[in-house]
Amino acid sequence: MEMRFDIVTLFPEMLRPFFSQGILLGAQEKGLIEIHLHDLRVFSPDPRGIVDDRPFGGGAGMVMRPEPFFRAVEAITREIQAKPFVVLLSAQGVLFNQEWAKKFAQKRCLVLLCGRYEGVDERVLSFCDLELSIGDFVLAGGELAAAMVVETTARMVPGVVGRYDSVATDSFYSGPRLGFPQYTRPRVFRGIQVPEILLSGDHERIRRWREKESWKKTLRHRPD
Repeated sequence: MEMRFDIVTLFPEMLRPFFSQGILLGAQEKGLIEIHLHDLRVFSPDPRGIVDDRPFGGGAGMVMRPEPFFRAVEAITREIQAKPFVVLLSAQGVLFNQEWAKKFAQKRCLVLLCGRYEGVDERVLSFCDLELSIGDFVLAGGELAAAMVVETTARMVPGVVGRYDSVATDSFYSGPRLGFPQYTRPRVFRGIQVPEILLSGDHERIRRWREKESWKKTLRHRPD
């Protein structure tokens, strides 16, 4: 069964080129995934398509209203005739990682809501299953985060990546460990040689070397 992604955003054209090339395009052409972009303004209760307003209690900037997001989720639910898994992309959410990507890949439909401006009305969370962050930093909106979530999750869908064993050796696939060092031709580049063990043909020794180097890299770059 194919997996469906629905992204609700003020800027669908920002994302369209990203989803129209590479493995994501191939996965769509094979019928493994569907990606649907929804313009949030279409769901505004205001005839001018306004989706934001001043915050109650005062403060700088504008806050995105809840109705357009609710209407968008409602429309998607009617279209697929099932309850989607709805995610609000926000710097205040739980941290996205490979484990979340694996869980998302088991869903039939993943809806990603992209905020903008000073944030989203808190009541949007009342119809979301998860509030999700991609890191401890702030972007202008959720579009780049949505692209990252879609690509990471799509790679977990069988058939999207040519050889699934290449996914299974990715960093973080089997926990917090980083991937092992990779080499290709030429054997010597600017005086730096490929480790001899990788040229030995001894698969068991290569496997052990890769596991050891993976842990060394993890301890060096991610001691946490």
